Amino acid sequence: MNKTPFRLAHFVLLAFLGVAGLAGCNMPADQETPSSEIDVTQAYQTVEARMTEVLALTASPTLTPATSTGVVSQTPSVTPATTTPRPSPTTVLITAPVTGCDLAAPGNPIDVTIPDDTTMLPNQSFTKVWRLQNIGRCTWTRAYSVAFFSGERMGAPVSVPLAGDVPPGQMVDLTVDMVAPATPGSFQGNWKLRNAGNVLFGIGPNGSAPFWVRILVVATVSVTPTTTATRPVSTATLAYTPTATPVIQVSGTVNLNPSDSIDLDTLQINGVSGYDLTYEIDGAGQHLLVPKNNAIIGVYGNTQPGLANCQTAPMTSTAIILENTPAVSYLCYRTDQGRVGFSRFTGIVADTGVVGMDLLTWANP
Repeated sequence: MNKTPFRLAHFVLLAFLGVAGLAGCNMPADQETPSSEIDVTQAYQTVEARMTEVLALTASPTLTPATSTGVVSQTPSVTPATTTPRPSPTTVLITAPVTGCDLAAPGNPIDVTIPDDTTMLPNQSFTKVWRLQNIGRCTWTRAYSVAFFSGERMGAPVSVPLAGDVPPGQMVDLTVDMVAPATPGSFQGNWKLRNAGNVLFGIGPNGSAPFWVRILVVATVSVTPTTTATRPVSTATLAYTPTATPVIQVSGTVNLNPSDSIDLDTLQINGVSGYDLTYEIDGAGQHLLVPKNNAIIGVYGNTQPGLANCQTAPMTSTAIILENTPAVSYLCYRTDQGRVGFSRFTGIVADTGVVGMDLLTWANP
């Protein structure tokens, strides 16, 4: 309890009483008593009024700090409460759409082999290669696979495991061996990737779209023995009509170690005879593909050639220096048996010197 107002009032009372006393002492003796009583009464009334004013003045400041203190204390507490939470939902909305774990995008090109509506003969074997890019946050390991999703499977396995790890941002070529259906028509098979948790994912913004292979199977041209015997020129024309797709002799992916030889007609490595290429390292440390047994080879470019392209491409028996050949380049070749084909050079493994190549040899000369 604050005793200051009472002390102040007490002081004022004593002051007025002192003044009144002095006034009484100095008054003339012949002044009447009632007049003195009135002056004393007025003095008391004046003191009482002053005490009331003092109490009023001293009481009011105690209320003002309480009111102002409440306002000041509320102002900083309300402002952070309204502003602090607002950045939080903004941050969540920005980070929520960030790339997920398993997402894929089409490579360039996505159809490394067998573009849409490629013409095939019934029961013709072929190798489909898709190029995809890992645009997710997770590495695709060997536990991942390319898996059949819907449509026509075309004799392919239900799933094919990845050959190696594919870190985020990297591209990979997915290879699946297939066989064209026995009946003519248009056929499409849809495929997706499967992660280690057995969950399928594809391409597109939501990772839900499949990638596919689509071919046209055409009927074979039947030639009777009479036609073959009497009109050999017509037989040759019918067999190699421009509308028919060239027959593939063999295709696949190989990895060559230094000093390996390969027969491009069979893709046999280090056979006894009949090989067309050897992979060598010269004294300067250059990696070479050297044609053998009258086979010839030449660099075509960075786009996949067709049979007609390789038939007319410049080729020689001179060795190809791989250091001078960009990765993912296509080479055309002619085997010792006269068959034409192409090789897709994918690069050299630095620590082992292994060369990776995708090969396709047509049965047509």
